[in-house]
Amino acid sequence: MTEPRNRVVQVARFGGPDELEVVDAPMPTAGPGEVRVRVLASSVVYTDVTIRRHLYPQTMHLRPPFVLGYDVVGEIDQLGDGVRGFQIGDRVADMTVVGSNAAYRTLRADDLTRVPASVDAAEAATLILSWTTAYQLLHRAARVQRGQRVLVQGAAGAVGQALLTLGRMAGLELWGTARSEHTGLVRELGATPIDYQSEDFTRVLPGGFDVIYDGVGEDGYRRSFAALAHGGLLCAYGYSASVEAQRRIFTILMWIARLYLWRWLPGGRRARFYSINAMRARHPAWFREDLEHLFELLATGAIRPRIAKRISFEEVAEAHRRLEAGSLEGKIVLCPDLGSRLDQTPPERRPDTSVHSSSAAALGAPTPISRAP
Repeated sequence: MTEPRNRVVQVARFGGPDELEVVDAPMPTAGPGEVRVRVLASSVVYTDVTIRRHLYPQTMHLRPPFVLGYDVVGEIDQLGDGVRGFQIGDRVADMTVVGSNAAYRTLRADDLTRVPASVDAAEAATLILSWTTAYQLLHRAARVQRGQRVLVQGAAGAVGQALLTLGRMAGLELWGTARSEHTGLVRELGATPIDYQSEDFTRVLPGGFDVIYDGVGEDGYRRSFAALAHGGLLCAYGYSASVEAQRRIFTILMWIARLYLWRWLPGGRRARFYSINAMRARHPAWFREDLEHLFELLATGAIRPRIAKRISFEEVAEAHRRLEAGSLEGKIVLCPDLGSRLDQTPPERRPDTSVHSSSAAALGAPTPISRAP
């Protein structure tokens, strides 16, 4: 039998997509309290671009070479000493921030979330970062109420699509900013589209929005804050505009810090910056609970995340270029078992972002959250 081989996608130097390289790596071994997984799926996300450019606060301490990969769905193939409750062959998920664009990797058993056997591994991987972020923004950070008027900046992005889908299930009145070519997608997801290239979102709703979600950070979030209603909340969770403009990390951090000073301005409006890693560190049980809930929604067909393409190792650099171009309407997922250039989605599962009416009616809004973050 051929010995298993580990391959990884690593950042050789901070910079553009050409600084990525696919290399053979030593096969990891599960230590005490760890499992080793054969990676089935690992997302390639815009946050990876931020990490590669050395603009992500949580990874500022890392120096190349290091392996990318923010999330992972894998099958356990080795158990370390002291691991209880798992066995060889179990499918599990984790949010790792780095290290999961690989064929094999080790994970702490205490951090794992079980993945239902009935769901597609690539679709499950799309939920770990983007959809859990969206769910927590709605139900942990803002604790939205049915009927609230909500604006999603960058609505065609991965988190934006999840916010619209889950927001519709929660009974919100939704608007979403996007490029003109993506307004059809925003409308399909149940929101009123706003073409940010030709429309001024600050003038769309007299009186302002109750909640605004902004992962773009154009103008340092100023215009989003100005579009809030009295007592409204701005939840910032990203700064893709600053990454595209290649601003320095110090400038980005200053803009984030300024959000917390705006609460003292007249008008009763509030602003906060949401970090999924900070939320998980404070409330680890919430992360597992929310991800398990999303896996249940996926298993019942209540949600169906959109996958733009399933890729092999050789296609990762090109995937980063596509992410930077901003033309995607779905997630790119690295599937190590794919041969080079094998494509897309299994024929039995066509990409779709709809919420099926029967499932949505049975499930209702997402599980109510009574605890404040």
